[in-house]
Amino acid sequence: MGDVKRVGRQTLKARETRRRILEAARALFVERGYGVTTLQDIAAEAGVAVQTIYFVFGNKRTLLKELVDISIAGDDEPEATMDRPWFVNALAAETADAQLQAHISGTREILERVAPMMKVIDTAAAMDPEIAELWRQDEDPRFTVQATAAKALMAKEGAREGLPVERAADVLFGLLSPELYLLFVHERGWSPEQWQRWAYDTLRLQLCST
Repeated sequence: MGDVKRVGRQTLKARETRRRILEAARALFVERGYGVTTLQDIAAEAGVAVQTIYFVFGNKRTLLKELVDISIAGDDEPEATMDRPWFVNALAAETADAQLQAHISGTREILERVAPMMKVIDTAAAMDPEIAELWRQDEDPRFTVQATAAKALMAKEGAREGLPVERAADVLFGLLSPELYLLFVHERGWSPEQWQRWAYDTLRLQLCST
């Protein structure tokens, strides 16, 4: 029993250390930028030895990728966006309008976490081509999510008749993009709630019949 408790305490301590490192990295990357932020800076902010960061994450590139992936998911559980309860529940909505409302609400939560990191990623990728390779896939995962949502939505009562699923996917992909969220919320000063209402009003006109 003592060994089990000790392992449990060690696991909790490791998770807490990991959390502090990620929070410190996020704050410094957003405030200072990826390039000028060193692992020594992050270690000092997190209150850990720099060797701990190397042990947990390997290097600054993988730390950034882990940070972005967790920002998208909301936690460090190995569960894809389309397996998350919010997305599954949105797909299960009975009408197109109900799915759209749930989908926008869930997307907003992701964008609130991810949007501040977009400039960090763009700058980092421009400085280090290997960073762009960390996320390189045949198809943008975000488009895959929106295409799946569009396919379900367009098959439901209240969907706009005659609108191809591909066009609906493009509309969701464009209007729910991090770039547009940043433009309205971070540059133009909208609240996230204002953005959500605008996104719903706009997408409802585009994708729903009533």
